[in-house]
Amino acid sequence: MIRGMYARRLTLALAALAGAAVLEGLAALWALSVANDHVLRGRVASDIELAFQDLTVSKLRLRSWFTQAQLDPETPAEPARRFQEDMQRTLERLRNLSARAIALDRNEATRTEHLKRQDALAVLADSVASLQTASARVRPLAIGTDNGQAWQVAGELFDISRGRDLRRLLADSIEREAAAVARERAGADQALRWMRGLLLGTAAAIALAALLLAAGFTRALRRPLDQLNEGAQALQQGQLAHRIPQDGPDEFSAVARSMNTMAIELTEHRAREVTARQQLEALVAARTGELQSALEALQQVDARRRQLFADISHELRTPTTAILGEAEITLRGRERPVADYRDALQRIVATSRQLGSVIDDLLSMARTDIDALALNRRALDLAEPLREAVEQARALAHERGVTVQGPRIDEGALPVLADAQRLRQLLLLLLDNAVRYSHPGGVVELAVQRSPRRKDGAALCEVQVMDQGIGIAADDLPRVFERSFRSTQARQHRADGSGLGLAIGRALARAHGGDITLESQPGRGTTVRLRLPLLPGPSLEAAG
Repeated sequence: MIRGMYARRLTLALAALAGAAVLEGLAALWALSVANDHVLRGRVASDIELAFQDLTVSKLRLRSWFTQAQLDPETPAEPARRFQEDMQRTLERLRNLSARAIALDRNEATRTEHLKRQDALAVLADSVASLQTASARVRPLAIGTDNGQAWQVAGELFDISRGRDLRRLLADSIEREAAAVARERAGADQALRWMRGLLLGTAAAIALAALLLAAGFTRALRRPLDQLNEGAQALQQGQLAHRIPQDGPDEFSAVARSMNTMAIELTEHRAREVTARQQLEALVAARTGELQSALEALQQVDARRRQLFADISHELRTPTTAILGEAEITLRGRERPVADYRDALQRIVATSRQLGSVIDDLLSMARTDIDALALNRRALDLAEPLREAVEQARALAHERGVTVQGPRIDEGALPVLADAQRLRQLLLLLLDNAVRYSHPGGVVELAVQRSPRRKDGAALCEVQVMDQGIGIAADDLPRVFERSFRSTQARQHRADGSGLGLAIGRALARAHGGDITLESQPGRGTTVRLRLPLLPGPSLEAAG
């Protein structure tokens, strides 16, 4: 990572601006804190002033009641209790506010004010207590007593406490708190003015410094940026011989060196590109020939597929026509014996089976790859679908005079993970293929045994289908799994057939993780080996 002159300058400039902004914020916070302290103290002083005024009003009301009670014996006592409670609550509020004022004020200059307030509260507390006692003992004056005497008694009780004039005491307290409110308000205003001036001055200084720094950096960066821009345009126009001046220790010199190096590498790359283009043209010509060959092969495959559909259409038409003709002949004319109807139905059943086989081949062939085969796998014993396939194969073999022997299972349970229907279809396909290409009186033998493990360690079982039929020529063995392929010997033995059986069988086997191999000798028969993976140990017991 390059860290040069301009990066250091920019870092220092930004750090200075950030430091100034931080100092400005700290000063503003301090001024705001001072203003807030003044506001809080002023609010408490204002509350104390209001409380002294409330106490004065309550005392005057109680004095008026006291005078009235001296003159009128019917004066109710309830107002006196209410006035006394108001005075007690106001006095308690004054004590709390005074304590809060002392806690907020850390200035020694105002300590005298707090002492005077505490002294006034003590005198007022004694006065309230004495007024409560006097109010409880008040009695009407004797008849004929002058009213002035009542006012004199009330004045001595309500205006004097501890030898001090309560009226003067309350007036001084209210005046003192009003002065404190004015003082704190002036202090808050002064702090806010100072903060406003500080913010404006600092903001102006930071803005001026930012403008000066921007002008300086712009002037310093213009020349190297122009050189880099000129070099980039030259490279864009293909002038790879152009070089950017790279004198100096700053970052732009490093970028210039990188761009000059890139120009040299581009020149070398252009030379290599010409050589690579020539090689690519030769390679494209070779690949074009290969693609042409592949296209021709695909065309051949497509031609074989069209021929296959034509053959299957013919095979579908033949059994359909046979079934229709057999039914029409049976229904034509007068009634026939039951045996004739049974024979006709048996022929129809046989032809229908042939038709179903052709349809199955067509549906299987329509699946162009193994992924299209839908399998519903579960753990099962291979013996169960094997027995069902053998029973169906024996019915087909009986019609052709062929015997199916087995299955001979050399081991115990052979659990596999398979689709039962597809596995039965696979086994029946192998057996049917062996029966079709056997001679009348021939034998198809079925055996099952464990096979050596695969390279990945998976256990295998092997199903062998051995016939004594026509066999397969050595030249035809590599092509027997091709779709629609039928050897000359197979067509001579049986004209029907689609050439799909073994191709479908291998697809089903591989879909189950297995495979099919063939061994054959012409005229002596064929052995088909189906290998399937077995389930591991715990699954063997579950399947068994």
